[in-house]
Amino acid sequence: MRIAFTTELPAEGLTRLQSHKLYVPLPEADILVSTFDKPVTAAMIASAPDLKLITNFGVGFNNIDLDTCRVRGIRVTNTPQPVIEPTAELAFALMIAVARRIAEFDRTMRDGTCQPMAVMNNLSHSLYGKTLGIIGLGRIGQSLARRAVASGMRIIYHNRHRLPEDIEALYDARYADMQTLLRDSDYVSLNLPYTPEVHHIIGRQELQTMKRSAYLINTARGAHIDEQALVEALQNGSIAGAAMDVYEHEPHISPELLTLPNVVLSPHTGTGTWEGRIAMCHNVEDNILAFINNDYNKMNIVL
Repeated sequence: MRIAFTTELPAEGLTRLQSHKLYVPLPEADILVSTFDKPVTAAMIASAPDLKLITNFGVGFNNIDLDTCRVRGIRVTNTPQPVIEPTAELAFALMIAVARRIAEFDRTMRDGTCQPMAVMNNLSHSLYGKTLGIIGLGRIGQSLARRAVASGMRIIYHNRHRLPEDIEALYDARYADMQTLLRDSDYVSLNLPYTPEVHHIIGRQELQTMKRSAYLINTARGAHIDEQALVEALQNGSIAGAAMDVYEHEPHISPELLTLPNVVLSPHTGTGTWEGRIAMCHNVEDNILAFINNDYNKMNIVL
């Protein structure tokens, strides 16, 4: 098979593909390995007449023109399993960072503007005993819940469909509608996939429903949040802070977010560990080899 890549990936993660032609030009490719930061457009797909499979390096796939793939009969796969732990790990780290003001304190310690070290200076907020509202208690959401429960947090969640009782019991998680979750949570984490139906699932009304002491965490997709409404909420104190790894108009970031002290920003690196990248490469290999062997049951099929 002739395999094209939109991005160069770690060679040590692709050793099982070495018998195939790697990094060929897209017009010559049978298979394309795509990444979230490189859109796969209708024009790109049209330029590759022999293209049979697009395997996305990541769990999301909204970077791919699925309608064109559907018309052409091109299979599309993703890599959901390897992204679970690193993404949940970053979500938990961001939650701690914004609550305990870690990034803010680091900046002020370096530039000399930090308040003097004293008992009632430089206060922050705990996670222990607080309520974490998870919007999207899927694989990543459950991995985050596991970490939160170990830290003494209570879990409430909202999904399109309520989870079975045995899964809820693992985290002592309480199902709630969106209004209740936003009203009752001290921390709100977005961990759901992006579809047009959940575009701006967090907007002005939702931000106004949250506690003024609450923090918003997003490691899912930027378009889940109306970013301008978030800026306004942070500026006027409607919520206490936010921590974000994804942005509505990537790679552009609303400039106000860069100046607000109650915001922690990360450069879309939820899966960005060396271990995670190698594991994702292996999942890409699995998808490609299963496709070649017509073993579709072993593929992470999106389309």
